[in-house]
Amino acid sequence: MKNILFVFIFCFFASFIHAQERTMFVAVNSLEVKSSTGFFANTTGVLDFGSQVVALRESGKWTEARSGNISGWVRSASLSSRRITGQGQSVTAGEIALAGKGFVQQSESQNTRSDLNFSAVDTVENVNITRDQLQRFVNEGRLSRGE
Repeated sequence: MKNILFVFIFCFFASFIHAQERTMFVAVNSLEVKSSTGFFANTTGVLDFGSQVVALRESGKWTEARSGNISGWVRSASLSSRRITGQGQSVTAGEIALAGKGFVQQSESQNTRSDLNFSAVDTVENVNITRDQLQRFVNEGRLSRGE
């Protein structure tokens, strides 16, 4: 009788844990998978745009995920519950990722204010700093490490 009860309890909790898992998709060009929550946690792998992941659980702004042999923590905002695809058009992965976040050429072109400088955004996006440089900046500025 104890064995039957044990099997029942095990199956109940196993089904509950499995029910928490859900399929999601990477909605950014490249997504670093971290060993723990936090920007400066070690990177255990990198997932490409559109990669399918199994979301295991959430903690704040982070989701524990698994994709193939890569597992760890990713920013929840970088995942989508829907697969984002471009059908019948020639688009880049970057354009699809931005569209998934609500940015499309049509909405950008509707903004005709002359005081906006989108080239400045392009310049900032092309700045590359190393993880060590960023860590030194945070330490020297005595900034909070955040989550």
